[in-house]
Amino acid sequence: MISVRTRLLGSCLGVAFIAGCGDVPPPENLGPVQSGGAYQAQYRTPPNKAEAEPFLISERMNAKKCRPSFNTAGKGGNIVAQALRGERLSRNDLVDIRIADDETFNGDYVVTRDGALKLPFLSPVHAQGRTTADIEAQIARLLVQEGFYEEAPRISVRLADFASVRVAVSGAVFEPHAVEIGTRVADDIDRTRQEALGASTEARNLSVALRAAGGVRPDADLAAVELRRNGTKHILDMRGVFEGHNPVDVMLLTGDEIRVPTRQCFQDDLMRPSPISPPGISLFLSNLTQPAAGNAPSAIGRGVREVPYGTRFMQAVVNTNCVGGARATSANRSAVLFTRDPITGVSTVIERDIEDILRRADRDDYDPYLLPGDSIACYDSSVTNFAEVAKIVGAVVAAGAVFD
Repeated sequence: MISVRTRLLGSCLGVAFIAGCGDVPPPENLGPVQSGGAYQAQYRTPPNKAEAEPFLISERMNAKKCRPSFNTAGKGGNIVAQALRGERLSRNDLVDIRIADDETFNGDYVVTRDGALKLPFLSPVHAQGRTTADIEAQIARLLVQEGFYEEAPRISVRLADFASVRVAVSGAVFEPHAVEIGTRVADDIDRTRQEALGASTEARNLSVALRAAGGVRPDADLAAVELRRNGTKHILDMRGVFEGHNPVDVMLLTGDEIRVPTRQCFQDDLMRPSPISPPGISLFLSNLTQPAAGNAPSAIGRGVREVPYGTRFMQAVVNTNCVGGARATSANRSAVLFTRDPITGVSTVIERDIEDILRRADRDDYDPYLLPGDSIACYDSSVTNFAEVAKIVGAVVAAGAVFD
């Protein structure tokens, strides 16, 4: 009769043999990762040193999949339509109106839900999407038409405070949804500036809405960003934002709809910080050798690190303390990236031998950029794994002694 101790020890020795000498099969994926057809060509597995492959071709492989831009306007695509230029009123904006020598109409007014300013004794003045100069001209006409004045008086219409606006953002952004931008807490309101009139804001700009929706994806067609307002579609060229200028960063109004088309390809040149890129990527850290019972006890330092948008996989692996230590025990350490294709929604898992990637001259071809929501797992070397299994064997042997 075989004792419980013998059965347990034999099982653990089998585990030790597999962990110490066996190869774990590579992750399987539905997408064409191996051929470079995944979201990034950098996901494909590096070839063996003996295999010949053209040098540094991932960026070109990504570019081959790009559809032509939807912007057919050519050089004139970055010209903003007159209807979008300047500061324009939206619902809930606070407006100061003054008419010379006439206290009847002087006062502070709020643009109503239906987009109008309602002065006493006058027909509603349409304000949504219009400039203060437009409002001044219409009030002057109404005062003469209604018989209050024979000639148009001097009129002053000034913005006292901008309200927040709610707009819809869809397409090639990381978090497509309706966003509210321009909101301020009470502590941020400058009463002195309000009383001085002439309010201004950058918080209602198009770039703010794109970032509030998670930022543009690397497959975005920035030359053809669509803005729909009052049934009219405007095409805006946002490419200049990556060169330090953005003349089409227009002010948005409540009810605007923004759609960012996709070129169906990964564009390496969009993987850098900008006013319309994701604000950054969070990395959650834990210990390497032993699984943790919870997040708090496993955390290193604060447990979370922020890295800039455009960080590559191996940079993050170093940042999360997965690299280094004794060479004998760390030479076979590996790291795994869990990601998801934002176009197809299909998940992808890739594994990299850390030491191999560090020493390759063509490392950039197989070192993908991190995207928001990606996860990283680090695995210790085979030497460390064998040592861990040995501990398990020792524990099982000790436990088996109890059954004897």
